[in-house]
Amino acid sequence: MDVEQYENFPIPSVLLPKALRAPVDIIYQVVRTAADIADEADWSAAERHARLADLRAGLDAVAERRVAPVHPLLFGKLAGVVAQYKLPLAPFYDLLDACAQDIDTSRYADRAALLDYCRRSANPLGHLMLHLVGAATPQNLADADAICTASQLISFWLDVAVDWKKDRVYLPLADLRRFGVTESQIAHGIVDDAWRALMAHEVSFVRNMLARSAPLALRIPGRLGIELCGAVHGGLRFLERIEKAGYDVFRERPVLNAFDWCVVALRAAVMLLSRRVGVQTQSIEGKA
Repeated sequence: MDVEQYENFPIPSVLLPKALRAPVDIIYQVVRTAADIADEADWSAAERHARLADLRAGLDAVAERRVAPVHPLLFGKLAGVVAQYKLPLAPFYDLLDACAQDIDTSRYADRAALLDYCRRSANPLGHLMLHLVGAATPQNLADADAICTASQLISFWLDVAVDWKKDRVYLPLADLRRFGVTESQIAHGIVDDAWRALMAHEVSFVRNMLARSAPLALRIPGRLGIELCGAVHGGLRFLERIEKAGYDVFRERPVLNAFDWCVVALRAAVMLLSRRVGVQTQSIEGKA
């Protein structure tokens, strides 16, 4: 799994079935184009919204089976993938909505608002992957949503300091108030009891989300199932690293070293071979 894309459902990797690499690459190009537009610091908000509107026009063209007015080659390839695999277009529109929200929204009032953002920014990729492999059942989609959202939340907790420099705070404001943490504290990287309590609360929520959704990895056969096991256990290991750092994500961003990835691989292998989830909902900080 590409750590730089950890906030999303597992996409292009050596574990992806060869037949799916081309269609997934095309999907990724569309998603990456939209994300790059939303994050382009040299353009005004109006310019970025206009360019996202162009992408929306491209999706409209795919839906109407005509040549796209922008990026015709890319959307032409996407139209072929959509037709071949009978992919829904709703996930693409949701992703564009999330990118537009990134331009205008830098704070989230509460967890519900943040999860709604994740529903449109992370979960669509899970839906598309399941449709590609013909496994888009209601239960699979629900579990994929949880894995995608959990993965994105982990990236937010790892990047609190990075996001602050972009004037973005993904920790719900209601949670900040509940635990007595201020934005000034984030700005100065102050790690005290209040901060640790806040982060322990957020980490626990994500850990439980991963534990509930982990059975998806055992229901999906082949390489994608293997990658899902890695996504679950990679996420759990990141949470452990945040805990081992005393929830200090300011001094040094928690990362996984070679030993950590061996731990992830071992846990994933045990899960696959035993056909049991074996994911704990309580912290196992300090344990391999």
